[in-house]
Amino acid sequence: MYKGTLIALGGGYDDDLIKLIRSEICPVHSNIEVIATAATEPQESGLAYKEAFEELGCNKVQFMLIDENHAADQPGYISRIQQADVIFFTGGDQVRLIEFLNGTQLLDIMRRRYHQEPIIIAGTSAGAAIMSDRMIYDGYGHYSLIKGEMKTTIGFGFISHLYIDTHFVERGRFGRLAHAVAHDPAYVGVGLSEETGIIIKEGNKIEVFGTGVVTIIDASKIRFTNTRQVSENQPIAVEHLIMHMLVEGYRYCLEEHLFQPVEQHLPGPAQEASDATASMA
Repeated sequence: MYKGTLIALGGGYDDDLIKLIRSEICPVHSNIEVIATAATEPQESGLAYKEAFEELGCNKVQFMLIDENHAADQPGYISRIQQADVIFFTGGDQVRLIEFLNGTQLLDIMRRRYHQEPIIIAGTSAGAAIMSDRMIYDGYGHYSLIKGEMKTTIGFGFISHLYIDTHFVERGRFGRLAHAVAHDPAYVGVGLSEETGIIIKEGNKIEVFGTGVVTIIDASKIRFTNTRQVSENQPIAVEHLIMHMLVEGYRYCLEEHLFQPVEQHLPGPAQEASDATASMA
């Protein structure tokens, strides 16, 4: 069981994600590190997110400039990542994140801390897509159902056997996520609509936040697929994919392949009596 928490947003308007991170970490003095490597203008994006967190009262926010000219494994960055309570990855191009962070000591430390400590790792769009051990980075519309058009590569490996796809409904990405899990049935596909995201606790329980829908595609019970036998540029066939649609208030447990409502914590008799006394005061 992992001790860290992953928070992933499907892209779009992200104020709710920032507010959620703030509510999850609670203390305003928590150390927050912003990594904007995926962005076209990393420095501008990093400063903008730093300011957004500070507007909510967080007073220990920094960003790491990691790109073509700034290496990840700087002694100062390593020291800071060892002390971080929250690590936040911005959107942009997830391939840039892989290019500049995979294989670094900095990423190794993040991974270890997520597995062993109650750290929060959050991201939006590209920053969400890179969280698992593999990610989808190409495949558009109906072409993604043609062998060779959907492409995957290695991710950051905070969690495994999961594909996280973003801008899912808005950019018509059902085909490529279905193709990915049909090819690798040990993986579960999670499609995040914009302004909608997931909180993954204990490396297993996926809960939804935001106004939209999270799509789960489960290939664990497929009876047939031709994804490994069919030739390049030919359409794929899959029998018995299972799909779930989650909204806020519901969760999906990865290990059990289980869809369920999130438990509501109802007040007990002592709390009800206290509330009744307060209402009469």
